[in-house]
Amino acid sequence: MTYYPNTDESWQTVPAGDAGFDPDRLAAAIAFAEAHESPWPRDLEKAGDVPGLSQFEKPPWNEALGPFKPRGGTNGILLKGGCIVGRWGDPERADMTFSIAKSYLAILAGIALGDGLISDVDAPVAETVPGDYFASAHNRAITWRHLLSQTSEWEGTLWDKPDLVDRNRQVGPGSDNSRKGEHRDLQAPGTFWEYNDVRVNLLALALLHAFRRPLPEVLKARVMDPIGASPNWSWHGYRNSFVEIDGHRMQSVPGGTHWGGGMQIGSFDHARFGLLVHRGGLWNGERYLPEGWTDALRTPGPVNSGYGYLWWLNTDKREWPGASESSYAAVGAGTSILWIDPANDLILVARWIDQEKVAALIGQMVGALA
Repeated sequence: MTYYPNTDESWQTVPAGDAGFDPDRLAAAIAFAEAHESPWPRDLEKAGDVPGLSQFEKPPWNEALGPFKPRGGTNGILLKGGCIVGRWGDPERADMTFSIAKSYLAILAGIALGDGLISDVDAPVAETVPGDYFASAHNRAITWRHLLSQTSEWEGTLWDKPDLVDRNRQVGPGSDNSRKGEHRDLQAPGTFWEYNDVRVNLLALALLHAFRRPLPEVLKARVMDPIGASPNWSWHGYRNSFVEIDGHRMQSVPGGTHWGGGMQIGSFDHARFGLLVHRGGLWNGERYLPEGWTDALRTPGPVNSGYGYLWWLNTDKREWPGASESSYAAVGAGTSILWIDPANDLILVARWIDQEKVAALIGQMVGALA
């Protein structure tokens, strides 16, 4: 029988040895996580900028538009077969999760497709979003696939942030963002990959227009409540990200916490969400995500084979050399990761780990299997 947790308090814990791990090696992997906390400051609002992001932006581009929350320490959960085999820190704490919110947007996009609110992943987004956002000849060619795969090359300004702020941006260990925000000639939509938070925020706005309902409400009703998530997670927009739809004022939410706001959530809730994705959108025999969508979101893109629909992939084992090539993850700056390994039926949620140590941590977790 496939296990699904009921409440966090009753979530089944299995001894490491019974779950196929070497207990000493797993304990060492957890100790490694505890010993390599993120070097980021605990209070980003007090620090005045976000390392590697607004740190490199000049006023007014670096202005925070949403709330920051002082972060906690490193924490995490490891699941095998849906059961807990390891945990550390305070996984119940609702905390900022930065770009892991992007991967939640990918799930909402799948639900919108399944509901027929989006006709096709290759449909122009201009069919759904009114106004001037997709009025230019360049932007009219942008499809949902382009936004989901970070290949849209959309040009414009959203919530006072121009797309230029994230041009030439680098991501991952060893990133050099000294040229972030400098001009780069745009390419045709679908031909160039670039990690750009303004364009992801545009996807969130487009999904708001598709659902005609605030995305946190949709996520709660369609995903989080059905899988038994806690009531402690939240998704915050910007002070200037309100729109009117059908006569109602609604706040659009961002796909991260680059300029504040974003999702604040605990590791237990991340683990439930990851388990739903890992199980193909099924939970206790009920289908909550369209059939085939979780396969689509982890299909390598034609421009960047290490990226799917707002999920990171391990193509050719480039991202996590010590892990299965089929593994994939939602990743947020800071660093937090929700990592799924179908080959070994593992899910790892790790929060506030030094970015330079994430691949080593995953390698140790996999290496702890007996």
